[in-house]
Amino acid sequence: MSIEEILADYDDLERDDILAALLFATRLTQVKSIYNIGR
Repeated sequence: MSIEEILADYDDLERDDILAALLFATRLTQVKSIYNIGR
């Protein structure tokens, strides 16, 4: 699915929103460990 297809389906989104989500996903996949510091 292309960015243009996503934008056509979701009127509230902008191109920068999708790029930010992709950047977040890229960084998240580079995390080696996740620690639960809550309860």
